[in-house]
Amino acid sequence: MLGVLISLLMCLSIQEWLSLRFFLISIGLMFIIGLRDDVLALTPKQKLYSQFLPIFILVFLDHTRLTSTYGLIGDIIFPEWLGFVLTAFVLLILTNAYNLVDGLDGLAGTVGVIILGFYGTWFYLIGNTTFAYIAFCFTGSLLAFLFFNWQPSRIFMGDTGALMIGLLISYLSIQFVITNHQLSDKHSYKFTSSIATAICILIVPVFDTLRVIILRLRKLQSPFRADRNHVHHQFLNLGFSHSKSVMAISSISIFFLVIAVLLRDQGDTLILAIALVICLVINYGLKLAQAKQEVHGRENKIN
Repeated sequence: MLGVLISLLMCLSIQEWLSLRFFLISIGLMFIIGLRDDVLALTPKQKLYSQFLPIFILVFLDHTRLTSTYGLIGDIIFPEWLGFVLTAFVLLILTNAYNLVDGLDGLAGTVGVIILGFYGTWFYLIGNTTFAYIAFCFTGSLLAFLFFNWQPSRIFMGDTGALMIGLLISYLSIQFVITNHQLSDKHSYKFTSSIATAICILIVPVFDTLRVIILRLRKLQSPFRADRNHVHHQFLNLGFSHSKSVMAISSISIFFLVIAVLLRDQGDTLILAIALVICLVINYGLKLAQAKQEVHGRENKIN
């Protein structure tokens, strides 16, 4: 956090700092919430409720708000109250989805570098240097962090880092959807599908969180209950080391980024359908591989 602030002092003007004041306050509050949880653990509900304040500041004071379906289902304009609720929900879900990814040495940091690196590059190419500098400064900070966080780790991200980076990623994702939709159709760097592209960029936290929630609800368990059903746990169960698991999951993230770029002229329906099929194939492949491993394990015990 300190490294990013020092870097941004060299990048941004006073006017830009003033325009970002509510965003910076929100990031700072999320940092404090995560630090409080790391030092004196909060219950899952306490941690969730405490996040309402920084999100409230972004939605109501910074005026970060989703106003329509952005081409996903036509261009339906939301009532103001629905825009507030939906934006707060997206910020809350994506922030905690990224936090859930932080289960292996180097995983959250690597995923963060990929996502923020993409956003930084895209915002820079369209001329929005303010968001580009923010994304790049956090990317550089995470790269330095990964030097110490790669297996075997000497430092850990904790909720202090994961919640803060999660809020940043969710904020930039909303800004990407809004900004991309407003670009001219002839713009060189416009993606036809704003929402589907954002989902591809965030595929690792989105897919992992949805998968875990569905599995917990099928077992009639609370979505807040901790377990070992995350994607990174599945790779560990297959015998992957932390490093190889991180590289495998990062490869999935990069693969989806490539798909989003290659299909930038396609609609949301096609991209979401392709993303869903690939995710189901990955999920089925992991289940099949674990089933085979369990069979081999039983056979070895019998022998």
